[in-house]
Amino acid sequence: MRAINPLVIFSFLVFSCSQEKKTPPLTAEEIHKSIITIDTHDDINVGNFTDSLNYSTETQSQVHIPGMEAGGLDVAWFIVYTGQGDLTQEGYALAASNADDKFNAIHRLVSEYATDRIELALTAADVLRIWKSGKKIAMIGVENGFPIGEDVNNVEVFYNRGARYMSLAHNGHSQLSDSNTGEKDGIYLHNGLSKLGKEVIDKMNYYGMMIDISHPSKEAIREMALRSKAPIIASHSSARALCNHSRNLDDEQLQWVKQSDGVVQTVAFSSYLNSEKHNNYNKAKDSLLKVIGEKNNIAVLDKYEMRALDFDELQTYLVQRKKLMELAEKQMEALKDKVPPVSVSDFVDHIDYIKNKIGIDHVGISSDFDGGGGIEGWSNASESLNVTKELVKRGYTKEEIEKIWGGNLLRVMERVEAVAEDLQKLQEE
Repeated sequence: MRAINPLVIFSFLVFSCSQEKKTPPLTAEEIHKSIITIDTHDDINVGNFTDSLNYSTETQSQVHIPGMEAGGLDVAWFIVYTGQGDLTQEGYALAASNADDKFNAIHRLVSEYATDRIELALTAADVLRIWKSGKKIAMIGVENGFPIGEDVNNVEVFYNRGARYMSLAHNGHSQLSDSNTGEKDGIYLHNGLSKLGKEVIDKMNYYGMMIDISHPSKEAIREMALRSKAPIIASHSSARALCNHSRNLDDEQLQWVKQSDGVVQTVAFSSYLNSEKHNNYNKAKDSLLKVIGEKNNIAVLDKYEMRALDFDELQTYLVQRKKLMELAEKQMEALKDKVPPVSVSDFVDHIDYIKNKIGIDHVGISSDFDGGGGIEGWSNASESLNVTKELVKRGYTKEEIEKIWGGNLLRVMERVEAVAEDLQKLQEE
């Protein structure tokens, strides 16, 4: 009998043991459950924040607590949004009243309607603490600094009410900053930031409120990046190199965010991800729905017509819209095969681009739900897992996914908090 080489036996045993000890990779579901998932931009309608109708139940909105629970979405940044109005004392008063209503609505949710299911976080440490408790987490962002009026001290007022980021403009130039909308007609009010806007940046640094560069003009963003002593964020913007829209950030702007050690929260807004697919699909979808709607006496309204409805009218319309979508379900699925809608894959293309351009530490996630956001595969909070599935499919590790879904944003928050603490100490000395 031929002798067996002992080295061969030893090598076989080592190989066998290593195979037995090899741990299978984590599934998307396992990763999703083990990390903090943060969506930095969810608009609200105060009509969904009453004692009889609120986010503790399945409202007709893209975000509510049952949806967050079903989709494993841990943190929703609820937005105090104000459309741009007249730069007059009357305009400022109306804007302040609107902001007040939205701050109050968010506080009612966490302190009256769903205290056992969701809690307001004011710091990065709060996020971790609440997450460990099993509750969902609410945070507050301000979209458009217009309600501050001409009093820089209102930054402190907003901070004390829970605001932890703010943009200085929306669609239209504010008293603080030019808007990206100036790119369309070449008309600007301040050629960047106003004097008051610069003072607001300083106050935001001092109190610990993140500076949001989504919506302001490119020159305003450049001045914010230079002036801010803390990292800046884009709460809901994507990559302009992939979709040429003024709401997206070009490569130079991405570098400004990186240089500040900030983060770009890629947004699931279809026309900011792939305008050609968005336009083609919406045109085909609207044509199909109008035919089916006419047969069933159901109107088909576009987003602007929907925004013109009051809350009760909108709720009635959404019930009819849901019925229409059920009637059109089979035809809609067939349509998607012919004319693909913007999807989670297109969304992650932008995450890929930003990660490759400025690094894994500077990219995050936002939806803009209930403000026009939502794509095929991530149309509401309950579908949040699908984003993680696509990231896993593309080879992202758990550590990378954890950074993208919330770790990067929390790092920025911690740094903003630290800068504020240092500035306040200097003031005391």
